[in-house]
Amino acid sequence: MKIIPRQIPSDSVSALQQAGIHPLLAQLYAARGVCSPDELDEAPARLLAPSGLRGIDTAVQLLADAIARQKRLCIVADYDCDGATACAVGVRGLRLLGAAHVDYLVPDRVVDGYGLTAPISRRVKETGADMLITVDNGIASVEGVAVAKELGLSVVVTDHHLPGSHLPLADAIVNPNQPGCTFESKSMAGVGVMFYVLLALRTELRARGRFDRNTQPRLETLLPLVALGTVADVVKLDANNRRLVALGLKQIRKGQMQPGIRALFDAAGRRFDAATTFDFGFALGPRINAAGRLADMTIGIECLVTEDPVRADNLARMLDSINRERREIEVGMREHALLMAEGLCEDGMTPPPAISVFDPDFHEGVVGIVASRIKDKLHRPTFVFAASGAPGHEHELKGSGRSIPGFHLRDALDLVSKRHPGLLLRFGGHAMAAGCTIEEARFDEFEQALAQVAQEWLDAATLTRRIETDGPLSPQWLDTELVDQLQLAVWGQGFAAPTFSEEMEVMSQRLVGEKHLKLELLHHGAKVDGIWFNHTDPLPSRMTLAYRLDINEWRGERKVQFLVEAASRSE
Repeated sequence: MKIIPRQIPSDSVSALQQAGIHPLLAQLYAARGVCSPDELDEAPARLLAPSGLRGIDTAVQLLADAIARQKRLCIVADYDCDGATACAVGVRGLRLLGAAHVDYLVPDRVVDGYGLTAPISRRVKETGADMLITVDNGIASVEGVAVAKELGLSVVVTDHHLPGSHLPLADAIVNPNQPGCTFESKSMAGVGVMFYVLLALRTELRARGRFDRNTQPRLETLLPLVALGTVADVVKLDANNRRLVALGLKQIRKGQMQPGIRALFDAAGRRFDAATTFDFGFALGPRINAAGRLADMTIGIECLVTEDPVRADNLARMLDSINRERREIEVGMREHALLMAEGLCEDGMTPPPAISVFDPDFHEGVVGIVASRIKDKLHRPTFVFAASGAPGHEHELKGSGRSIPGFHLRDALDLVSKRHPGLLLRFGGHAMAAGCTIEEARFDEFEQALAQVAQEWLDAATLTRRIETDGPLSPQWLDTELVDQLQLAVWGQGFAAPTFSEEMEVMSQRLVGEKHLKLELLHHGAKVDGIWFNHTDPLPSRMTLAYRLDINEWRGERKVQFLVEAASRSE
C-alpha cells in the first residue's frame, strides 16, 4: 500500500480563499482540480444547457408531437438504481408535461438480460404503445430498436453508455457519449440524460404555447431522484453532475422529495434533513439495486413513482428486506469467491494481472458486488461469473467485472472479442465496470484472454495499491461543526471525499465487535479516538495512517474521530 498526498496548487487555493471559501475546503477543492469559485456555484442557472446534447432537438419534437396527439408512451428501463430513477423521472416528468398515457417496462435481469432486446420490443408493442423510450440503455440495442421500428413504434433512445461499432437506427438518440456529441459532461448518468430531455421538452412545449414561464411544470421537483441515481451509478462527479447532486440534496434536506425517497431514508434509518452523498451510495442506492438483483425492479420503480406515502413506506420496507437477503447471499458467495481468487495467487502471494472466477452455485444477481469486493481486496481487474438462469441459455455464463485505475474494462473486453472471435456473446460497460456473456465451456479461454490483456496493459506501478490523500490535517480543523460541513458537501467518484494522512503514535488499541480495531491516537500532541472497520491485525506503536473524519456521538457528546482507511510503516 502506497499512501500518496495529492498535489495542492497554491494559486487555486488562494483564488478560492479570496472568494470566501473556508481555508480547508479551499485546499480540498484545489487538490481535486477546482481552479475557480465559479466551478462551485450550485445555482440551477449554472447547469449546462440541454441544447449541447446531440439529437435532443429531434427527440423533443417527437415527444411534443406525441403528447399533443395523446400517443401512448412506454419507457423501457434498466434494473439498477440509475435505470430505476431514470424511469421514475421519465414517468413523472412526462406526466407533468401533459402526457396522457405513460407506462414503463423493466427487463428481468435473469430472463431478459441487459438492454432493449427484440422480445422486449414485442412486449412493448403488445401493451398498445405508440412510442418506445429507453432510459439508461439502448445505445447498443441495434436489434431491439430494429424490431421496434418494424413493429411500427417510434423509438427515442436516451442513454449514457459507450456505443458499439454501430448505432441503432432509432428516430432519435440522446447520449453524451455518441459520436459527434459536443456536450461537455460525458459523465452524466442515465437519469441525468432523461432529466435533460425533459428540460428541453418543457422549452419546446413552452414555445408551442402549452404554458408560459409562470405556469410551466416545476421539473426541479425531480432533482432528488436525479441526485440519487447519479451518485448510485458511481459516475464521475464533474462540475455539472455535482450541481445536479447538490440541488437534489438541498431539496431533500428541506423535506421536499418524493414519498418513496423519504420512505427509503426511514427504512435505512437515515435522517433526510442531514442527507449526504454517502446516504445515496451506501443506504438508498443498494436497497433499490437489491430489487433488480434478487427480485423485480418494478418494486423499486413503483416506490419512486407512487404519490401515496403509505404505499411508498410498504414498498421501501420490502426493498429493505430484499437488501438484507442480498447481503446474506453476498457474504457466503464473497467468502467462497475470495478463496478461489486467492488460490490463483502465485506462491500464495501475488495475484495474477486479472482475476476471473466462476462457480455453478453463484447467484447472477450478486456477481457485480462480489467482483467489487475481490477487486478492492486484491487490487486487480476482476470478473465473477454465474450460470445464466434464462430459459434456453443454461449453457451460458453471465459475468460482471470491476476494474482498477488505469485499466479500461470495456476496452479490454473489446480487445478480447477481437482476438477471440465468438468468445464474448455480448458485452458492454464503462472503464471501471462492465459485463459480458460467454459459453460455459469457454470460461478458461476468457480467463486467459483477459489476463493476457492485463499483462500487456498494466505495469508494476498500476498494480500497486495506492491511496491518495490530502496530506496532514492541522489540529485547528478538529472541529465538529467543520466536520459536519465537510460531510454535507458533494463527494463521490472522481471527486473523492477528504482523506488525510500523517504519522501518528498509537496509544492504545483493542478489538470491538470481534472485527473492528478501536484506537486511541496521538495527533499533534492531542488524543483522538479512531476506528479501523473490518481490520483485526494489531498496529505498531508508530504508523503513517490514512483516515477520514467522522463524528462519534455518545450520551449527547459529539467528538471528532478518525476512520482509518490504510496504514504504512513510518520511515
